[in-house]
Amino acid sequence: MIKIGIVGYGNLGRGVECAVSKSNDMELVGVFSRRNPETVKTHTNVPVYEMKKVYDMKDQIDVLVLCGGSANDLPKQTAELAEHFNVIDSFDTHAKIPEHFEDVNKASVNGKHISIISVGWDPGLFSLNRLYGQAILPNGNDYTFWGKGVSQGHSDAIRRIEGVKDARQYTIPVEASLESVRNGENPDLTTRQKHTRECFVVAEEGADLERIENEIKTMPNYFSDYDTTVHFISEEELMRDHKGIPHGGIVFRTGTTGFDNENKHVMEYKLTLDSNPEFTSSVLVAFARAAYRLASEGQYGCKTIFDIAPAYLHPATGEELRKNLL
Repeated sequence: MIKIGIVGYGNLGRGVECAVSKSNDMELVGVFSRRNPETVKTHTNVPVYEMKKVYDMKDQIDVLVLCGGSANDLPKQTAELAEHFNVIDSFDTHAKIPEHFEDVNKASVNGKHISIISVGWDPGLFSLNRLYGQAILPNGNDYTFWGKGVSQGHSDAIRRIEGVKDARQYTIPVEASLESVRNGENPDLTTRQKHTRECFVVAEEGADLERIENEIKTMPNYFSDYDTTVHFISEEELMRDHKGIPHGGIVFRTGTTGFDNENKHVMEYKLTLDSNPEFTSSVLVAFARAAYRLASEGQYGCKTIFDIAPAYLHPATGEELRKNLL
């Protein structure tokens, strides 16, 4: 059995707990949290330890799955733990991935452990499909659409506005742009032409709704470049209709082959997710299996999804995969 430890017990950590419980070749050793362990109740009753206890349990853990945030937790935490453990993280700040890789690789090499970073669906599965598309259709274009789904970062940005009690923000692809890509028309699309944003906001009693709506629509880096719709609703409506965390998206590669580029092709990879964190957690757990296998072979250093052979992800043997899936 592959012995798994979880660092952090938010939505992602709970998803990893669930995914491990459904994996016949894994067992969960414990959850490690910065919170008081006595205040954290796990679904499967696995023990919860204070964070510093993790170093005392190095011999009991094969792979640590890190479930912290990319803004503040993972940039420091992954490198620190990678020197002592095989680790997996879902670091998703695209522009900082090269820097994160260098830091984690140095620690992993020093400790002779395996680390796999930026595991999830974007970055992650979508990244891999972009690679396949470019390799197979070098004369072509990439397109990525996200949604329809809840953007947790954008929802948090709305909640920081004065007078907002709670909010959910949905990222929605523009259907006409989607169909243009799907038809192989290779359009040049602006940010505004690819996605719209729809906001459901619970305002504090007596708040200035016009001001809140204006602050949302003009917020740089979040909403100002998009057509944005704002709905003010009650707290009851929000909890009834918008309590889930769905998401998804589509990666396209469109291109041509033939000596005169006479043949058009469209590659399309789509995800429709009821629970963004639970799906991401399932990806993390599959790559934890890969990390264990790589470490068992004596490999070490930092890897990304580009470096992992698909057979390492699946619990079946190579013989079984060739017989049943190939």
